[in-house]
Amino acid sequence: MRRTITAVAVLTALATAGGSACAGGSMRGHFDRSWQDFAPASTVLHRGSPAEAGLAPGPLLRAERQLAAWTNPTPDRPRPMYGGAVSLLAHDGTIVEHQATGHELRYADDRGTELPPERQEAMRPDTIFDLASLTKLFTGVATTQLADRGRIRLDAPVAEYLPEFAANGKQGITVEQLLTHTSGLQPEVSLWKLPPDQRIPSVMNLAPQHPPGSGYEYSDPNFIALGVLVSRVSGKPLDQVVHERIAAPLGMRDTGYNPPPSKLHRIAATEFQTTPPRGMIRGQVQDENAWSLGGVAGEAGMFSTAHDLAVLGQALLNGGTYRGHRILSPERTRQLLSNHNQRFPGNAHGLGFELDQRWYMAGLSSPATAGHTGFSGTSLVLDPKSRSIAVLLTNRVHPTRTWGSNNPSRQVLAQAMAQALAVEPPRGRREWFTGSGIEPRQATLATRELGPVAGPTEVSFDAFVDTQQQAEGVDPLELQSSVDGGRSWQPVPMTAEGPGAPRGPQQFLAGGGHRAWWRVTASVPARTGQMVSLRWSYSPDRQYVGRGVDLAGISVRDEVRELLDGPHQQDAFHPRGWDSTWR
Repeated sequence: MRRTITAVAVLTALATAGGSACAGGSMRGHFDRSWQDFAPASTVLHRGSPAEAGLAPGPLLRAERQLAAWTNPTPDRPRPMYGGAVSLLAHDGTIVEHQATGHELRYADDRGTELPPERQEAMRPDTIFDLASLTKLFTGVATTQLADRGRIRLDAPVAEYLPEFAANGKQGITVEQLLTHTSGLQPEVSLWKLPPDQRIPSVMNLAPQHPPGSGYEYSDPNFIALGVLVSRVSGKPLDQVVHERIAAPLGMRDTGYNPPPSKLHRIAATEFQTTPPRGMIRGQVQDENAWSLGGVAGEAGMFSTAHDLAVLGQALLNGGTYRGHRILSPERTRQLLSNHNQRFPGNAHGLGFELDQRWYMAGLSSPATAGHTGFSGTSLVLDPKSRSIAVLLTNRVHPTRTWGSNNPSRQVLAQAMAQALAVEPPRGRREWFTGSGIEPRQATLATRELGPVAGPTEVSFDAFVDTQQQAEGVDPLELQSSVDGGRSWQPVPMTAEGPGAPRGPQQFLAGGGHRAWWRVTASVPARTGQMVSLRWSYSPDRQYVGRGVDLAGISVRDEVRELLDGPHQQDAFHPRGWDSTWR
């Protein structure tokens, strides 16, 4: 069970996604040209190079090296982040990265005693992982399928389909409220401590902790109940429904509950559990509640591979279809991926899918970006705006959950895809970019002294700003000026124009998800005859990052002449943490 993260307020979703659109022509490899519609239904995943997909390979290679490094202790982590990992990145149907690192099986106990080398088993691209809460995505799809077929209504009370659910004040809770974690039910239960015949009844008898619909709280009981609903309405066990209506039609051969023993050699080990006393878990679900329900539950229990999850992601980016097999109508797919929690900023949610969560989506975040994480160390991110997919599967609980989170690895992979996608300056070819490293860093871009100036001095430039919103943290871009040779610097208010730009003069520029260039102007407080220096400062928060900041078309003029023509005067800048690139 993971904690709730407060993030940027959500205003729109896939059906009303902002940014630029393209009625025709290619937008492959671009971050600043947003698609508003689904990918063609004929889009099928295939291997290809980053260049073939229009991507820069550097960020992908850096992420690959970092993911591998985390299988060992690092200076800031005394223990490995995970035993091993499999990552997959796809853009516009092209799989540009699919790598395995570390081990499926490495440890013998919860103390971290390593097995002899000959007994350790290496991770492989087709390793099967315990998905943990990524299971909720399948439950969300299965529930939405029932609505698509007219078997249920999402706005109907759950008790209409499960009469016993009405107990203890739950008679008004709707199916949609379960899917969006707005039911008011408690976050966790411990079903495994109860007798088998009391486990599901105990969920049906829960009383809301908060009035239904009054707020957001991530809750496993929501999806345990949904799993029962899917089974009851369909007349089949949940695992059979998921296989027949999702995994089999999409060709996901390694996806399902309770994998057979014949696949054990390909399954990543998870936790060594002492309570309950299960020992080293491999091939069975690690989640105690799902385990106590026979391995099949709506909140956990699914196993899958990175490629299978990418197929599910591509089917949704295609509008609910893949290789001619439709699992959802386009209308229901939009509903699945649209924000139903606009009343609760920072907790945007589709039908089972989280939206716009920068803490693991990093630079791919936008109001339309969908995904989920799993306690075992898994994550899936779908970016409809760029038609990109990021899958990270790790066994971070191997050998124990106490070794910490793998959120940094989730961010690194999503950030790599965001930074591999290009942004094109509106005018000119010269561009400055910060944020290209694995770790965010303070960056300054200073000019040489300009002048002496003749009267009022104006600065203009193009900026692509994708950072945290100030409401959730501060990743500010600041413009500063100096009239004493750089010994002291003063902030210069900026005015930005463009989609998503803040209104009026701003001391800092911050924001994300709009995927658009801004035209920025500023007036420098300098007297006639003074020499002026300018400096752009970017101060990223190290916890949640965006794609970064691009600057282009920098121009400085006084009343008489142009003092700086940025695109053609590269030697006029002194960069620290900024890279100059040609597009």
